[in-house]
This record gives sequence, structure tokens and C-alpha cells, in this order.
Amino acid sequence: MAEFILPELGEDVDEADVLKVLVAEGDTITLEQALLEIETEKATLDVPSSVVGVITKIHVSEGDTIKPGQLILTVSEVGAAAAAPASEAPAPEAAVPEAAPEAAATEPVAEAAPIEAESPVAEPVVAEEAEATPEVEATPAPVETSAVEPPPVVAEGQAIFASPAVRKFAREIGLDLAAVSGSGPGGRISEEDVKQQARQLMAGLGSSGGTSEATTASGAAASGGGSVLYEPRELPDFSQFGAVHREKLSRLRRTVARNMTQSWTEIPHVTLQRSADITEMEALRQRYKDDAKAAGGNLTISVFILKILAAALKAQPLLGVSLDMETHELIYKDYVHIGVAVDTERGLVVPAIRDVDEKNIIDLSVELNEMAERARTNKLTLDDSRGGMFTLTNLGSLSTGYFSPIINPPEVGVLGVGRAQWTPVLDENKEWEPRLMMPMSLSHDHRVVDGADGARFMQWIVDAIDNPMLLALEG
Repeated sequence: MAEFILPELGEDVDEADVLKVLVAEGDTITLEQALLEIETEKATLDVPSSVVGVITKIHVSEGDTIKPGQLILTVSEVGAAAAAPASEAPAPEAAVPEAAPEAAATEPVAEAAPIEAESPVAEPVVAEEAEATPEVEATPAPVETSAVEPPPVVAEGQAIFASPAVRKFAREIGLDLAAVSGSGPGGRISEEDVKQQARQLMAGLGSSGGTSEATTASGAAASGGGSVLYEPRELPDFSQFGAVHREKLSRLRRTVARNMTQSWTEIPHVTLQRSADITEMEALRQRYKDDAKAAGGNLTISVFILKILAAALKAQPLLGVSLDMETHELIYKDYVHIGVAVDTERGLVVPAIRDVDEKNIIDLSVELNEMAERARTNKLTLDDSRGGMFTLTNLGSLSTGYFSPIINPPEVGVLGVGRAQWTPVLDENKEWEPRLMMPMSLSHDHRVVDGADGARFMQWIVDAIDNPMLLALEG
């Protein structure tokens, strides 16, 4: 007998929803065979097998929410080529042994990773396959003490046992873990323990006003996590007015809702609007669109705007930074990866096009076309939606003009472009001539970018649009 444990799904991915179970009890499975189709916050992907043998028990069902370290399958007749020793796989939370504070190793400090979006290249990657071992024991070996997060010691000398995800959640809602009683083995604190403590704190302070910290903790706990700074409003019973039905939000829609709430709540948005004359750009697009099509691309206005944004972000890098509020520092990136919002049946996703500054318009047209297609067919990988430093969103195909795009944290800027229209413009000879004018809306984070900075950035883009040939064929 052996157990298949859900491996780590990627950085900052703590759970996923099971969309499909691709195998059945009694099936013989092989290495790398797809077992589950799951949906994380950033992608839909298959979970490959790291064991071989006959499935005797499936422990999850479609619609379940699963976490790394959770038991997925029980398998018999395991072959000699299992992917990794059980001791290297994450153990379920209840199986983690209590570690004495003095025995715990120092926890490495991970580099801060950007939150990407809330969102369109390679096959889905779930976890790196470890080196094969001759046999896998029937049960997972205990996790080594060095792999367990070192529990900090409170003033009374008592250790706090909680996973990194639970500690992060407690920090986000402003709750001290020293005040939480753990319900797990050895007093281990779960996320539900933190939520329960937050609810009790709010209940105790509600009649006397309470503190902002308590309100924040209760609001976040009631919503299920994240930096939600409000108490969700109780809805009326709509059935009293007529027939109703409910549909559960997909994980992607829940992620979009959480990220947009965080963005709107934490970031002071300023939106600047201008129109740009794209008459010459459209002529250039018509000139090269067949070349792009022959290469497998689709030469749209967005391709040109991407190229211009890359140059603008190098000329004025402030619009591509991230703000670290804990250290009071700005993080400048030495790369140019730009997210592009893509409308899909599942909702909005924002894959990142990497090294835009190093590619010409034909290369970009091919990559953007392929990325958008993967987004619409749910074939994005986890890495596809990471690393963006700025976002472009285009609603022109839906006949939208000016609008107020919402920033995708931890970015500080997003450019929205609308539908271009032929407009009479008075030229330098005071004669009217038709020009193709495109509305643009730049939202920026006023904690970092002042209005004048945003205006200069917009002016740079407008000037570049007036001379598209200077940038179109670079890279």
C-alpha cells in the first residue's frame, strides 16, 4: 500500500478546487498520469501521479477543496519508480509532530513575490518530480524537524504551533496568535481557530465600540481570509419577493473579487484620461498585419500599445514599481513583463507577456495571440500569471470608450484603452480632417505616483503613438 499526497502546487497556492476526478477505483495508474483536474486561484491544471499501481481508494470528489499535504489516493501494488520519498512530500497538518522550540531550525526568509492576477505557455506544471527511489513505504515518513516552521515563543515560554499559511492569515487580519487557543494536536492552531478568535473578539467589543484592529480581524475572518477591511453586509431574504436560485462562485471569480476588493480598499486610485491619434499606427498595422498572420499572430492595436508601454516603463520606471509598506521601500524591476487582461468564459485573467522590450511587433503578435488562446481554453500554467509589473486592458472590441480600470496589486499602474473613432480634428492649417482617435485611461496608485508623474507618463505614450515606426520594429 502507498498513499498519493497532494504536492505543493506553487508559491502562494494554498488550496485548489477539484473540477474532475480523472481516474476511478480499480484503475491502474502510471507515473505522470493525470489524476485530477483542479482549479487554483491562477490556473486550471492537471495533477500528475507520482506513484504506480492499482487505486484502492479515492479520498476526494468533484467540488472538494483540497490543500497540499492532503491524502488523495490509496494505491496498492506500487512499482519501484515512485517519484519521491514520502518524507519529502508535505504531510497533512494533523500528522506534523510537535517540535520543541530549541530543536527547530531557523526558517529561511522567502523573497516577496508579486500578486498577479488576479491575472494569459508550456504544459501545466504542478510540482517538480523528485528523484526516483527504489520503494515507497506504506505510510509517509515523519517530516524532519528542519522542515517544520520554527514556532516562535511567547513571553510565558509557550511555543506557538501554526502553519505558514495560518500565520500569514493572522497577520493580514491583525490578530496576535499568542491570543489564540489551538484545537489541533499539541495545541496546533488552524485557520478556523483564528477565525473563531476574531469572531469572539468582535462579539466582546461590539457593544462598546471595539477597536479598528478588532473590526478588521472580524471582517476578514467572516469573509474567509484576505485583507478585507469591512464586515460583509447581511443580505435580505430575496425569496420573499419571488423565485430565486444560487450558483456557487468559481475559484477564479472568488479570486477576482478578493483581489479587486483589496485593490479598491488599499490603493488610492487616480485615473487620468486622454485621447491619442492612432491614424498612423492603424496604417502601420494594415501594412504589417499579413506578415503577422503568416507568422501565426494577430496584429492588433494592443500589440503596438504593448511595445510602446515597454519603452515608456523603461523611460519612466516609477509606473512599474511595487510598494513595500512594511519596509517603506519601492521595488524597481530590471525587467519588462506586462500583464494583458483577457476576457474568458471563466472570468478575467491577466497573463504576463515577458521581456516585451526585447521583442518586435511580429513576435509580440504571435505570443499574445497564443497566450490569449490558452487563456480562453483554460490551458494557462501557474507561472503565466506571475511577474507582471504593469497591466494593459483593452475594451475597444466591446465598444467601450473611457473607463476607470482597477489596479492589479502589487502593481501601481494600469492602462485601459477603448474603441477608436474617426473624429474631425483641426490641423495646423486650421482645416478639419478626419483622424482616428483612441480613448485612454491610466489609473495609478497615488501613494507612489503623483498626478504629474501620471500625466508625464501619458504624454510619453501619446508622443510615441504619434511616431509608431520608431518603436514598432525594435527588438
